[in-house]
Amino acid sequence: MAKLEPTNTRTLLEPLAEFNLNLSPSPSSPLSSSSIRSLSVSTLSDSQTLIHAGTDSGTLLLLSLNPNSTPAPTNRQTSNHFGGSVSFVRYASVSESAVEYVHAIDHVGQVLVLSVVAGRRLMLVELVLGKDGGDGGGSFLILKEIQCVDGVKTMVWLDDSILVGSSTGYILYSCVTGQGGLIFSLPDPSSSPPRLKLLLREQKVLLLVDNVGVMVNAHGQPVGGSLVFRRAPDSIGEMSSSIAVVRNGKMDLYHKRSGKCVQMLSFAEEGVGPCVLADQDGSERLIVVATPSKVVCYGKVPSEEQIKDLLRKKNFQEALSLVEELQSEGEMTKEMLSFVHAQVGFLLLFDLHFEEAVNHFLLSDTMQPSEVFPFIMRDPNRWSLLVPRNRYWGLHPPPAPLENVVDDGLMAIQRAIFLKKAGVETTIDNDFLLSPPNRADLLESAIENIIRYLRVSREKDLTPSVMEGVDTLLMYLYRALNRVEDMERLASSENSCVVEELETLLNESGNLRTLAFLYASKGMSSKALAIWRILARNYSSGHWKDITGETDSLQSTTNVISGKDIAAIEASKILEKSSDQDLILQHLGWIADIDQVLAIRVLTSERSDQLSPGSYLQWLIEDQDSDDTQFHTTYALLLAKSAIENSDSENTSQNYAAGRLEQTSMSEMGRNSIFQSPIRERLKIFLQSSELYDPEEVLDLIEGSDSELWLEKAILYKKLGQEILVLQILALLLEMYLDPKDGKEPMFKAAVRLLHNHGENLDPLQVLEIVHNLSRATDVDASLGRLEERSRHVQINEESLCDSCHARLGTKLFAMYPDDTIVCYKCFRRQGESKSITGRDFKRDPMFKPGWLVTR
Repeated sequence: MAKLEPTNTRTLLEPLAEFNLNLSPSPSSPLSSSSIRSLSVSTLSDSQTLIHAGTDSGTLLLLSLNPNSTPAPTNRQTSNHFGGSVSFVRYASVSESAVEYVHAIDHVGQVLVLSVVAGRRLMLVELVLGKDGGDGGGSFLILKEIQCVDGVKTMVWLDDSILVGSSTGYILYSCVTGQGGLIFSLPDPSSSPPRLKLLLREQKVLLLVDNVGVMVNAHGQPVGGSLVFRRAPDSIGEMSSSIAVVRNGKMDLYHKRSGKCVQMLSFAEEGVGPCVLADQDGSERLIVVATPSKVVCYGKVPSEEQIKDLLRKKNFQEALSLVEELQSEGEMTKEMLSFVHAQVGFLLLFDLHFEEAVNHFLLSDTMQPSEVFPFIMRDPNRWSLLVPRNRYWGLHPPPAPLENVVDDGLMAIQRAIFLKKAGVETTIDNDFLLSPPNRADLLESAIENIIRYLRVSREKDLTPSVMEGVDTLLMYLYRALNRVEDMERLASSENSCVVEELETLLNESGNLRTLAFLYASKGMSSKALAIWRILARNYSSGHWKDITGETDSLQSTTNVISGKDIAAIEASKILEKSSDQDLILQHLGWIADIDQVLAIRVLTSERSDQLSPGSYLQWLIEDQDSDDTQFHTTYALLLAKSAIENSDSENTSQNYAAGRLEQTSMSEMGRNSIFQSPIRERLKIFLQSSELYDPEEVLDLIEGSDSELWLEKAILYKKLGQEILVLQILALLLEMYLDPKDGKEPMFKAAVRLLHNHGENLDPLQVLEIVHNLSRATDVDASLGRLEERSRHVQINEESLCDSCHARLGTKLFAMYPDDTIVCYKCFRRQGESKSITGRDFKRDPMFKPGWLVTR
């Protein structure tokens, strides 16, 4: 038995019009001297409904309701602000006693009235109409008589059963056999009179015992539970999924299934006397109630307006229950249920209940992921036109960035706290009023739950543009929470991220690994490899942290792969699929320096377009130490040909496009491998180091071109024993460096580099002639180098480690040695300032970095 306190959560009915018998102009009028005892409602059209009212004086009144008009009131009609009017049409005297029951038979235009029924028989009769079917014709034909009990107060007919309520109890009679059986007896003869209401929608009957309503079927068996009313009602009606009961000027509506009171209405003062209620046989349009002197008409509020009203009151679950109920009854579509879920989600989001909001978003099949874009990125942006406009009922503010939503919500909470102290109730969650939330916690919750929604949305069939927005903004949200693993997982998988929207974000936040993965997933191999090369080079300087593997729960040990190894592995994955020979040769060297196995795998991996022979020759000569003269000659010719084609430019440094890391030349890495040099540098190193190629063949190729590969020619002439030509070339170069034409400044560094690399080929006296001119420039250059070294900066973050004790540096003091090793201050004091952790003593073994006076 359901017994719930009245909540008045819904607005199921609203007043339409009323008619007051006491407004009759004549005291002798039957209207003013009568009290209404019974009602019946019948609809003729959308604009007219007839109301028959039986009175205690035996009079039958006919009223007309027009729910859509508001004419000026006269002495025979009443209108008001409700939006409709009730007009008096006529009256007729039908009995000398009270009219207890009225029923209009619409399809034949007849009205049945019941007035001082006596006897102990039930009579089944048939109304036989005349030929024309008009007024005045027709008669009753008795079909069957059934012996009945005394004191019948009410009865209904359902299928082949007649249920009768008497002063002693409820009896069920069969129309077929005429037999009757007691359903149950009333507990107390002095209790409220029996009431019966036929529920046409469910084909059930509601039996009333005092203030308890019990539903039974055509066999008198209880079904569907019971309802507990606030008081024993005078009359019962049905409105859609609710039961309406009236007593003492009040009408309550109870939900049939839950038994909850969903609305309470007052239409008269206390002590008004017996009230009656009439519905349209369970239809959803109209209910009419009456006191002895007044008729009030109520119309059903449209379902959509009911839902809106519940949402305004923050009764979200009640609104959804109503929609689900209407959907199950075929009165509302599944799309509307999805619409309401989305609407509830937005209301909850602006109420700062982010988890519940996203739960409802996910239950909406019609909501588009682009609808949450404005909460992540400010308008205008590249996805602004994808956001649906004006789709909802205007119950919540327009979308705004999550920071604004949180700030506005916190302000509303503060206002509500102030109002509550002043005794004003608000719709703000009581939990928030008792313990106001923290802004940071709210913002984190908002971002986490929007992430949850976007991740589910990725699995849907979205348009390409919407998918781009989902993935790109998902990366923004991951970055906001510093969820690096999720960022890298998204970037390295198949994704629709827009690279140009993320480059600056990832670069400025230092998420270079994520950016490298993203470049690779978009086929931008060159940019991805440049980042991996930078990470491998700068790992020891603290620009990047180690990657920690999974922890063995049994051994409690952690596998650590160095940053350089990770960078080489990821770069090799890209190169194994690439057929760009220049790109492979550009990066193969530093990969081989870290792990030669990876470099070999790059060279030997299967590709759609295999590498040229030059790649294999380089691998055979440099890695496999092949001494085949044919291989060396062929390789020298290939390098010379490439150098001729690219004689204008090949940078000696690898620079990341965003410009965050300092430009660094290949020679500054302190290595001599030709893998690390651009094509012309590789050619010069190979020509100097190898004795197995044919210099004449290579020289013929270079001299046959228009390129000015002077140093390469000098090396080849020396190999051929033609030192005079070598001196002439070097002297020419010195003159070009020291005395350039067209007003250009002398290039002293280039001259010093030339002397350093090729001085053994020059006459000592010629060299001394220029020493005096270079000494001052050298001194200045040395001073500049010293100043540059002292002003050098190093970037330390919370993950940087001491190269000696491996403790985290954090905000500790630290020291940096000339060989780039970094130690905490404690280790520095123990180690001393002259000896590095590598064991090098800078007093005994001074260090000269590339770029100080000489660049090799």
